[in-house]
Amino acid sequence: MNLRYALLLGTGFAFGAVAGPQFGPLLAQHSPFGTALAQDVEQNASDAKPGAKNDHDETYRLLTLFGDVFEQVRAGYVSPVTDRELINNALNGMLTGLDPHSSYMTAKQFADMQVQTSGQFGGLGLEVTSDAGLIKVMTPMDGTPAQHAGLKTGDYIIGINGKSLEGIDLSDAVDRMRGQPGTKITLSIKRQGKDKPFDVTMTREIIHIQVIRSALYGKTAYIRVASFDEDTESGLRKAFEALKKQAGGKLDGLILDLRNNPGGLLNQAVAVCDDFITSGAVVSTRARNPRDSQRMDAHGTDITDGLPVVVLINEGSASASEIVAGALQDHHRSITLGVRSFGKGSVQTLIPLSGDNGAIRLTTARYYTPSGRSIQGLGIVPDIKVRETREDDSKYMLREGDLAHIIKNEGGTQTPPQPRTDLPPIAKTIPDAPPANWPAFDLSKPSTDFQLQEGLKVIAAMSGHPMPAEAPDSSAKGGKQPDQQGPSTDSAPHTTH
Repeated sequence: MNLRYALLLGTGFAFGAVAGPQFGPLLAQHSPFGTALAQDVEQNASDAKPGAKNDHDETYRLLTLFGDVFEQVRAGYVSPVTDRELINNALNGMLTGLDPHSSYMTAKQFADMQVQTSGQFGGLGLEVTSDAGLIKVMTPMDGTPAQHAGLKTGDYIIGINGKSLEGIDLSDAVDRMRGQPGTKITLSIKRQGKDKPFDVTMTREIIHIQVIRSALYGKTAYIRVASFDEDTESGLRKAFEALKKQAGGKLDGLILDLRNNPGGLLNQAVAVCDDFITSGAVVSTRARNPRDSQRMDAHGTDITDGLPVVVLINEGSASASEIVAGALQDHHRSITLGVRSFGKGSVQTLIPLSGDNGAIRLTTARYYTPSGRSIQGLGIVPDIKVRETREDDSKYMLREGDLAHIIKNEGGTQTPPQPRTDLPPIAKTIPDAPPANWPAFDLSKPSTDFQLQEGLKVIAAMSGHPMPAEAPDSSAKGGKQPDQQGPSTDSAPHTTH
């Protein structure tokens, strides 16, 4: 483990090891770090620069307060609680109180996450987060029971099998939604814009994480990227080559679909940018310590050889998907179509803790697009705005700016981006919403996907070739890609199940 992360771990345990006359010995018994860390704090105090003594005195007072509260709860709470429960709650509160994406995972939660990232698990196919004590849907995964049932980003899950989730934390709620494949579950849903909650009954399945899905519409390649896992870039490249071969070696362009992509690994986002951008900055990250800040440049080869590219985004496009959309937009390598993205401009690092004590997910940097802008709380604004439905439900959509205590948008250029002058003439004719008679969206029928259909029109116009009346209703296909732990832009704290 990186020494910096090890010291961070040590500081966290030190808070408990010296807090109060009773709490200190208690932690020393339960933690192998207790005595050593208490001595470390004493050493830090003795080595402190002149003028720092008051800071250490205040730290000791706060640690004593923590110990006093611990003892009061331990002794007087209405039901017996274990020391581990109290410490786990304290650690989680320490991290979730910083920003919406930092969190503590117990050993069980960490193990569950590792099972999820292995590529398949039992459940409904939802990514959820905690929002003001409520369970909120971030993303329904492609081809899962949740997506087939019509759950949407921003839905609140208020009950499971007739029992309220009021007062239930995120991990407990997720545990209740998991179960044996083939068993039924009923979720009570509150949706913004609807007066009354409604129930949705689904059957749990083994969820196969299918990162890359692809299809050929005429001579236009379509590739959907559901998340950024360790094999995303290689999967995208293979899918493109297969579609090119299927088209007889000649394509008109590519639609890269990043809608409802919640993010993933930073290095994979950079690698995907390398497939379209040959030189220049892709993304820069700025950490608390300038030595940990970095700029990542493109050193790739354009796999399309300059073909027109349209990137589809929506309010569920977050983090790593925003890095890709922002880089291609800043380099004028693509035309972005859809609605404003989620707006998560931070990077998290997953730090396993020693002694089978789980892990923490810690926000360690902000990121910036090639032009130096931060999209934190703002999102990527599409070049061509196109809604999925006629109803303008943007006010009901969950975005970063709607979450509690988000980190500030700072450090980036404050100059508003200039309107693009290189958009094709068809951009001015694209409607921002479907016509009144447009059919309801059906995942199995691309002809009902209005944003996709408008993207195909843009590709056809840029390539100079006519477009079919509508894309054929054939399922997109592709292979499963595994996930990975490590530095990422993943939109935590959220849980997949």
